[in-house]
Amino acid sequence: MAKKKLAAIVKIQIPAGKATPAPPVGTALGPHGIQIMDFVKQYNAATESQAGTIIPVEISIFEDRTFTFILKTPPTPVLLRQKAGLEKASSTPGKTIVGSVTEADIEAVAKIKMPDLNTPDLAAAMQQVRGTARSMGLKVV
Repeated sequence: MAKKKLAAIVKIQIPAGKATPAPPVGTALGPHGIQIMDFVKQYNAATESQAGTIIPVEISIFEDRTFTFILKTPPTPVLLRQKAGLEKASSTPGKTIVGSVTEADIEAVAKIKMPDLNTPDLAAAMQQVRGTARSMGLKVV
């Protein structure tokens, strides 16, 4: 079988199990001519167990208008907000502390994010997550 030629890679963040053909999915995929409803059905089926979480997806679109997609781990701020029980982060990080997370929370988030981070070392991953927590106005205790 001949190798398919890649036409585009589209990256979007969609709530798990709740993708619809409306924006942002339709506006991101429409210009590439793929069947949007096919993507929506496959994405929702693949993410139904994680409902309510934002899941980034990387869609590879080929010249024959077929596609494949890879699910990524949820963004670090989303995971940290869940651990801290917050709706949103601080509007003035560095000045206003809006909540706190424990070292155990930092480690748990780092373990979840390991496949998508640029380090194989858990300690370095934890340091990246700590930095994100600080930039969100969270205190690490």
